[in-house]
Parts: sequence; C-alpha cells; structure tokens
Amino acid sequence: MKRLANKIAIVTGAGHGIGRAISQIYSEEGAAVFMCSMNVEAGEGAAAEFRQAGGDATFIQCDVSQSDQVSRVVAAAAKKNGRIDVLCNNAAYITSPWHAAGDAPDEEWEKSFRVSLMGTQWFTKAVLPFMLKQKSGAIVNIGSVQSLVGGRDSAAYTSIKTAIVGFTRSVAYDYGPQNIRCNIICAGAIKTRISPEPGSELHQRQISKTMLGRIGEPREVAAAALFLASDESSYITGAAIPVDGGWTAI
Repeated sequence: MKRLANKIAIVTGAGHGIGRAISQIYSEEGAAVFMCSMNVEAGEGAAAEFRQAGGDATFIQCDVSQSDQVSRVVAAAAKKNGRIDVLCNNAAYITSPWHAAGDAPDEEWEKSFRVSLMGTQWFTKAVLPFMLKQKSGAIVNIGSVQSLVGGRDSAAYTSIKTAIVGFTRSVAYDYGPQNIRCNIICAGAIKTRISPEPGSELHQRQISKTMLGRIGEPREVAAAALFLASDESSYITGAAIPVDGGWTAI
C-alpha cells in the first residue's frame, strides 16, 4: 500500500526545487496534493505532470505572507474530504545577495519574517482545527543547516530559519497529546535553480563542508519529508533532522 494513500497534503513553495520534489513524492505515494506557489506557470506545469503520471495534484496560487490567501488554500484542500492530514511548510524568502546584520535592509528582515515564519504560522494555524478534529496530523517544516550552525552574510535568513526550529518544537509540545506531530528538516546544500554555479567559490565551499563531498538533490530532502509525513514516523515529533551530507556533524 502506498505510504500516503487517501491522505490530503498541502505543500507550500511547491513550484520549484525542494517543494516540487516533495509534492511529486507525496503524489507518487498516494496523497491528494495541494501545491502552493507564487509562480503560476511552474506550479501548474508541475501539477499537470504529476497528474499525467497518475497522481492527484492541484495547484493554487498563494502568497503565504497573506493570511487570507492561506485560509483560501486550506479551505479548498479541506473540501476534498473534510480532512487535512499533512502540511509541509517549505516556502521561504531568500534575497540575493544576502547581507550581514550591519548591511541587511529592514525590507529583507520584514519579508523573511512574513514569508518564512508567519507563512509557516498561518498555514499551521489554519490546518490545526482539522487535525484536532481528526486527532491526527503531520506537519513537516523545511529549515536549513543554518538553523543549526552559522552562515556568512545571512543574518535575516539564518535568524528566521532558526526561529522555525523553535516554532516546530512548540507546536510538537502543544499538540502532541492530540496525535499531531511536527518536525523540521534542516536542509544543507541542495541543487536548485538558485544554487551557486558549479565550480564557483561558494559551490566548492559547500562541497567542502559535507562528508559526502557533493551537493544534495531535492529528491533526497523529499524522501525525508515523505518519511516524516507517513505513519512510519509515528513516534517522531519535535525533531530537527539534518539532510545535509554531514555538514552539521563536522
């Protein structure tokens, strides 16, 4: 039997990279997946591809920094069968270039806060009534190795991703008695459209930080997100799990 058969899942930041890979593996494993992204072309294209492969995927454009749009997505997903079983909070704001604390403009802090942290809060708050009613649910947050170790020139991003670790543990603590689990994946250097160019100084630095000596693939993060969404992880909650090739163990 597929690991997410008959489950309703929401994935944010689902148009590209890690979020797309998570949506794909959830769909392959039997979930009805509601994919959220600001990028309509990428999101619709991915959802169509997953449906063509036999999955159940629906794209809904959503700016996670707007609570009314978040509520609209959750309401649409709940219409499927009155449940929300899995929430994966992947959407995040990443500016280019990043800045150290002395240089980071207020806008960078504010957008990081509203998209990465408050987007996670608003989606979590919106799905909790359904999970409480059904006395079950899995919330999977996507963090960063920079939630666990320092990173250069990234004060806002690192601070907000670290805050999501605390948020994850708080949700796990408060809702564990209702059989609602909440965990965070701290992703390392992963190959996405915004990755540094192969051979660049930053690319080589990322490789040098890992024990495996390579950059990870989005599917490798998605595999961990599948485990945490499934009943196979039924006794895991409040965990911050690195998927980083050993970066945080060095």
